Amino acid sequence: MQWFSWDINLKIRLIGETLFNMLFWMYFPFITIYFSEAIGSAEAGIMMTAPSIISIFGGMISGYISDQYGRRTIMLIGSFMQAVFFALFALSVSHWVDYFAFLGISLGKSFYGPASTAMVADLVPDEKRRGVFATFASANNIGAVFGPIVGAVLFFHYRSELLWTCTFVTLLYSITILLIVRETMPEREREKEIDHSIVKVLKEQWISYFEILRDKVFFLYIFGGILITISIMQLDLYLAVYVHNFVTTQPLLAIGEWSIKLTSEQVFGWMIGLNGLLFVLCIIPITKIFEKWNDRNTLILAACLSGLGMFLVGLTTSAWLLFGMTIILTLGEIIHAPVVQNFVSKYAPKNARGQYFGASDLQFSIGRFIAPITVILSASLSPLWVFGFILLCALASAFIYGLMFKRLSQKTMV
Repeated sequence: MQWFSWDINLKIRLIGETLFNMLFWMYFPFITIYFSEAIGSAEAGIMMTAPSIISIFGGMISGYISDQYGRRTIMLIGSFMQAVFFALFALSVSHWVDYFAFLGISLGKSFYGPASTAMVADLVPDEKRRGVFATFASANNIGAVFGPIVGAVLFFHYRSELLWTCTFVTLLYSITILLIVRETMPEREREKEIDHSIVKVLKEQWISYFEILRDKVFFLYIFGGILITISIMQLDLYLAVYVHNFVTTQPLLAIGEWSIKLTSEQVFGWMIGLNGLLFVLCIIPITKIFEKWNDRNTLILAACLSGLGMFLVGLTTSAWLLFGMTIILTLGEIIHAPVVQNFVSKYAPKNARGQYFGASDLQFSIGRFIAPITVILSASLSPLWVFGFILLCALASAFIYGLMFKRLSQKTMV
């Protein structure tokens, strides 16, 4: 699907989200290091689970509301919330206020996500969704190319200026949604009288999600997604701690007496930058390569590559070898990203896409909630044991995906 033929809603979102993510990657990879240095690794690992709990409820509420009252409304709420909490983060002089602001940003992102993804599913035909989701993933990772490299300097030395820039970019994007983006929710029959009470909304929401999660195929999909998310999320969690603690300052290139040296923070920044560069350059061609692969084989391959690449990281402290392992784990992430969204687009009923995407986001929220356990484990276990645990999660994900598609084929035959 060519970009010039896209709906104006998709064009605006692609540009706006790309700009925001260029700034997002300047601060997010360093959050774990920031709180670890401030309060300790074990405490930081526990604290980093809270945003995931918030995201679980935020994503579920977002999905329900976007199916009831529209995608645009909840996207506006999520984007404005992020602008407000970025401003609070920029003004803060306390680690605990910083943490509260980070929680608020996480809640805003969890509100925005399911409604935004449902809007893509509303506007794009089935056969073209993988390509569009791949384009969004590629554009959103443009910032991951240079963001961490620049952020390794800006976040630790010019944090306030960076956060104010995030505030204004997010606010500008919110205003653009308000003025230009239109609603895309499919028309549905509504009750003439709607009880708008919070109790009524929450009751209906939980009943709806309970019914979705009773679907054994979709439950296995979420379970497998949780396990691979634990592996993928280590790029921003334990990997940051591992590189910071074990990778020493070393020359990247040396010619005679001249050399380019990288500190541990810079090595990590380059790894995140490489991850983003590979996403930008490779996700669309790789998606096309695997276009004729079925979802089952694609998801299983993605899980195995992600876990293997992350495990191999724990076997070296060499910058060049770490870059090589980054390529392997990123390939798994690239293969995984567009397929999961495409699966939900095909599987979900049209009038419940927001809720299904909200339920689908449980895999990322719960995975992010569990993922910081590696930071906690690192306080008492060697890196090899921690990376072994990560590999085990990824392989278990591949197994669960196999079970899911076996049950799906049985369900289709009935």
